[in-house]
Amino acid sequence: MSTKRTDSNGYTIIFAIVMVVVVGSLLAFFANATKEMRVNNDKVKTQLDILNAMGVDATRANATEMFGQYIKQQYVVEGTEATENSEAYLIDVKKEQEAAKAGKTQKLPLFVGEKDGKTVYIVPVRGNGLWDAIWGYVALNDDLKSINGVYFDHKGETPGLGANITESFFKDDFKGEMIFDAEGNYKAVEISKSNGDPNNEDKTDNQVDAISGATITGNGVAAMLKKGIGLYLPYFETLKK
Repeated sequence: MSTKRTDSNGYTIIFAIVMVVVVGSLLAFFANATKEMRVNNDKVKTQLDILNAMGVDATRANATEMFGQYIKQQYVVEGTEATENSEAYLIDVKKEQEAAKAGKTQKLPLFVGEKDGKTVYIVPVRGNGLWDAIWGYVALNDDLKSINGVYFDHKGETPGLGANITESFFKDDFKGEMIFDAEGNYKAVEISKSNGDPNNEDKTDNQVDAISGATITGNGVAAMLKKGIGLYLPYFETLKK
């Protein structure tokens, strides 16, 4: 009686190929099966982040409902023109930035919300921190000159240092800050280590206190704000007329 040898090179190669095919098929199946759930989670996360920027206390469970309640209009801005689009929140800001670098027209999502009887304009911002991408949303008051609130997030900033851009003690300092100086020049908001206003009482200095030990992340936030908000200024000028 003969027995099959399972220690030959041929057997090993065939076994490896079969395992690769089986494992690959299983991974593809699970990825496809969970795709809809992942897409929906991303949508809810975006809605939640926009609401957080305007100070709405929402959760993942009620984000979609609250989004419909507080966000009154959505637009896609291109230069000085804006087109209403109920799915503007689905625009991939990163891809639009890459399109702009390639010389294409950048589509800018804009959200008009209402809270406590006041209108706010929420815009997305995206930039670079110390280690990787940082992003967020800025809610502007209806004067389009001052900040109502912000939301920030990051991919890989240092815990306890740059990662603190997500903390309330940092984000709250932006509330009420002017984005133009006394002469009407656009400044956005700088993150300053030498800011002489530790209690953040002066809302006209275009500065908030830096996070100790997170200079590069802070500089990234400042650059992100200046560029991100600045993209909308041509359109905002049309709203002031």
